[in-house]
Amino acid sequence: MRAIILAAGMGTRLRPITDKKPKSLVEVAGEAMTERQVRFLKDKGINDIIVVVGYQKDAFDYLVDKYGVELVFNEKFDSYNNIYSMYKVRDLLPGSYVLEGDIYMNNNIIDTSVTRSTYFSCYKEGFINEWKLVVDDKGRVKAIDICDGDGYIMCGVSYWDHKDGQYIKERLDNIEEIEDYQNKYWDDVVRDNMDKLNVTIKKLEKNDLMEIDNVEDLEKVEDYLYSQVDDK
Repeated sequence: MRAIILAAGMGTRLRPITDKKPKSLVEVAGEAMTERQVRFLKDKGINDIIVVVGYQKDAFDYLVDKYGVELVFNEKFDSYNNIYSMYKVRDLLPGSYVLEGDIYMNNNIIDTSVTRSTYFSCYKEGFINEWKLVVDDKGRVKAIDICDGDGYIMCGVSYWDHKDGQYIKERLDNIEEIEDYQNKYWDDVVRDNMDKLNVTIKKLEKNDLMEIDNVEDLEKVEDYLYSQVDDK
């Protein structure tokens, strides 16, 4: 089992913090988000870890020395969305975890016993413009809606079995046939082909995974984390 961490983004909404470091290396309560992910993966015995880098790529070199990760450079980080990051490592997708580098893993939810393609998802209330998972009564993800409301959403951690990973890989082989691919996320490939895939949901606790898009998000997450420490 391996893991792919997508960490090429510029993080413009986290400026001025990201003027000096990549978004996924922003520290939350004293630890860089991607380093925490790497540490959690290794704690679960996953040592084959690929980090796709772009913006300020040299900042990730210490992860190679400290944890033995592999870095893959996305040279189009400043012009494409993350579909091109996945394109660069598409051959590695089957049998891999995929993590967005800007997700703070409050708890180590990595499950090495997983065998089916799975979205690890937290329930969120009152969200705006989130990717909501539409799930049937057997826990299978039937569709992904970008909408407002309440429900289980995509949280930046997923696992892809060999069959589904190979299907997505083959779609990415022909990336130029995907309409407006330069402006799409790799999750759009999944969303547009849900009827061809067999993806289940793993429901997590509300604050197991926390996305940090801007300075306000960072402040809210750190306030929550420090409040948990004070309550102990």
